[in-house]
Amino acid sequence: MERIYAPWRIEWVERDSDPIDGCPFCVLPDWEDATEARIVARSDHNYVLLNNAPYNPGHAMVIPYDHHEDWTDLDDETMLDHGRLKAATLRATRRDLNPDGINTGTNLGGEAAGGSVDHLHTHVVPRWTGDTNFMPVVGETKVIVEGLERTYEHLHAAFAAGDGVVDEGDVENGDAVRLSFRRG
Repeated sequence: MERIYAPWRIEWVERDSDPIDGCPFCVLPDWEDATEARIVARSDHNYVLLNNAPYNPGHAMVIPYDHHEDWTDLDDETMLDHGRLKAATLRATRRDLNPDGINTGTNLGGEAAGGSVDHLHTHVVPRWTGDTNFMPVVGETKVIVEGLERTYEHLHAAFAAGDGVVDEGDVENGDAVRLSFRRG
């Protein structure tokens, strides 16, 4: 018998209705409370969202605001901004979570590629030596050792401490960290 406790998920399970109507990656950036949406950072063309079903603590995604399904659909500004925000996410993840390594990847092609949302996004997954053990291999169960709220606080603070922060919004009270990348 497998029992894994994830108490932070009860609010999602007990919700009266799905709070997201449509593509979640199109809807979440418009929520007023970035903490509730789990958006830890924003740039001009993309944002960073914590994965609601993480592989490991700190599992985040870099997502364009506009709905695109493939890299070939992005304009140069969005693609460059995406790369810069992915680099900032790597720095924030290393600064705060101190992983032994990091996996990044993009699922193109929906379910056939292993994805559940066809809106283009890049996964950033912190990894630690030994983080895969008998549970997922034999027991088909993954143990997540940190709640999303705590991970949000960690990464939000790491983004705020990093380069490129624009003093905009109220970072202390639920706004995502706003990053601005300069050419050059």
